[in-house]
Amino acid sequence: MLNDSELATLRNRFKRDAEFLMQTATAGDEDEKSQEEKDAKPLPRLNRHSIFWIVASIGVTYYVDFLRNIMENDDIKSWWFNVGLVLLGVCLSLAMFCIVYLEWFKGILHYDQEYPAIPPLTTAAFIAASCR
Repeated sequence: MLNDSELATLRNRFKRDAEFLMQTATAGDEDEKSQEEKDAKPLPRLNRHSIFWIVASIGVTYYVDFLRNIMENDDIKSWWFNVGLVLLGVCLSLAMFCIVYLEWFKGILHYDQEYPAIPPLTTAAFIAASCR
């Protein structure tokens, strides 16, 4: 077995090697990140993927006669359904506030840092609306 002085020498050598590796690794990461940031382009607001899902949701809503069924079916009109609609309205209004007002008009891209209560409130309203 190794005695205490040999263990201390071995530990110091590994510590020096680890510090050297960490310094070279962080210097290389900074160069890569700066190059990635230079090459990065902002994503377009509307792309094929988002347009597909918007059109698909409109098509499904039209195909199942969603609005006519809600208005005419007496089984749907209940207290829980109204609570779910109110919570869904809160969720959608918060989302529109973030997307339309904060991002498009005010130019705030990281609105969760400016208004930290909005993401948890929107998530809680959406989960509560889906559970009703």
